[in-house]
Amino acid sequence: MGTDSYEDAIEGLKKLLSEKGGLEAVAAAKIKQLTSELEATAAKPFNPVERIQTGFARFKKEKFEKNPALYDELAKGQSPKFMVFACSDSRVCPSHILDFQPGEAFMLRNIANMVPPFDKTKYAGVGAAIEYAVVHLKVENIVVIGHSCCGGIKGLMSIPDDGTTASDFIENWVKICMPAKDKVKADFKSLDFAEQCKNCEKEAVNISLGNLLTYPFVRHAVMKKTLSLKGGHYDFIKGTFELWSLDFSLSPSASA
Repeated sequence: MGTDSYEDAIEGLKKLLSEKGGLEAVAAAKIKQLTSELEATAAKPFNPVERIQTGFARFKKEKFEKNPALYDELAKGQSPKFMVFACSDSRVCPSHILDFQPGEAFMLRNIANMVPPFDKTKYAGVGAAIEYAVVHLKVENIVVIGHSCCGGIKGLMSIPDDGTTASDFIENWVKICMPAKDKVKADFKSLDFAEQCKNCEKEAVNISLGNLLTYPFVRHAVMKKTLSLKGGHYDFIKGTFELWSLDFSLSPSASA
């Protein structure tokens, strides 16, 4: 509950007590009861199993049971129009940000929403998801969404010039977008680190869009104009969302 709502409630109670005499004892009892309930809630330890169970119960009651036609259709199969690459950050769920309904978007989330270049061995998991989305589901749009305050991008921008790493996986993963870091360092050298990271959040999306074209089936679909590639950036501080496309100037002779 916001501060304004809390203060309004207190003022409303004060006004009621001043206008209606004889309610002090009743109000005191109610306040005492509420205080006890709030203290019990604050002292109650977090229960992950209960949270999952109550979450599913709410979903089933408010969504599943109220939309039988949708879920009956989804039981037959899926035909999403979008494939979305998004960060694993818990603050940037694409379904909430873009109000995607079940069946609308095929999603892949990872550290810093990066798309690695085509590699059958090193990045087989990502490649399999892209191939399934493009070849089998025939999505019409792939959207790569960056976001504000991205820890993965901060990690990328913090990698020493000698390339040394301090983790088993994270830095080697975010190095996928090292060209974005290099461009930002060159183009925005006068900016402070925080501002450079903001610019890199978007530039890394552009690198990922370019990497998508290293997948032959993606490039082929883009050439046929059955697939569109888009970049996006969600700023959860300002509450804004940007969407853009890049002109790769593809030609048939250059297709894989």
